[in-house]
Amino acid sequence: MTATTDITDAPERAVPPIALAIAGSEASGGAGAQTDLKTFHQLGVFGCTALTCIVSMDPKAGWDHRFVPVDPQVIHDQIEACATVHTAIDAVKVGMLGTAATIDVVDAALEEYRFPNVVLDPVLICKGQEFGTALEVDNALRSKILPRATMTTPNLFESATLAGMEEITSVAQLKDAAKRIHDHGVPNVLAKAGPSLGTGTALDVFYDGETLEVLEVPAVGTKRVHGAGCTLAAAVTAELAKGATPLQAAITAKEVVSASIGMRGNIPFTYVYQGWYQG
Repeated sequence: MTATTDITDAPERAVPPIALAIAGSEASGGAGAQTDLKTFHQLGVFGCTALTCIVSMDPKAGWDHRFVPVDPQVIHDQIEACATVHTAIDAVKVGMLGTAATIDVVDAALEEYRFPNVVLDPVLICKGQEFGTALEVDNALRSKILPRATMTTPNLFESATLAGMEEITSVAQLKDAAKRIHDHGVPNVLAKAGPSLGTGTALDVFYDGETLEVLEVPAVGTKRVHGAGCTLAAAVTAELAKGATPLQAAITAKEVVSASIGMRGNIPFTYVYQGWYQG
């Protein structure tokens, strides 16, 4: 880490909007806080992070996730630093939390700093990983973090769980789920299906209590895309930081994700590169 240099004659420049990602580190760079920062930057927003856990995919176990939580005090300290270094945090994305202790410290920070926009990507269970205390963690997320969200971006499994439904297999059910989640106190809901409902498109449902919009873009393949959900929530966060309405933010976010899909490596699914998006 290099020392700060005092440059007294630097030109005065406009400060860009600032977004904070409270999320896990995903070592490959294809998801998590790394993807959040890249998405923020691509959309003209200054990004900062508070890491909640360290995640790495295990090539010897079907690319399941290896998960190491960050100490709650360290999470607190990171959020404190971000909230006080910058004159204002315009929007916050909350991603992977993973433990009840992490949820408690993030809940306390959201109460303390009262950030104007909070986007919750409600990771109930990290893909490929079953935690022994999963129910405790899921319940804590629903009771403590979800009510603080300005907007939430659940996938099909998360939408069904948050809405109290067994499963979602149709657009009508996804609309119903979005309404139920809104009724739990979340002002704006972007319930994601992607290509999973067989419509031939990447389809999500936006609901804010009045406006119900089915948002569709051409599907890019039919398989799981690593980091697509993180990118979508980060793009929503960046657009809200810039002053977009929740619906406008959702529309732009879907365009960002669609443009970003197509990276390929040794993992058996594609991942995202936000540099391909040109807004």
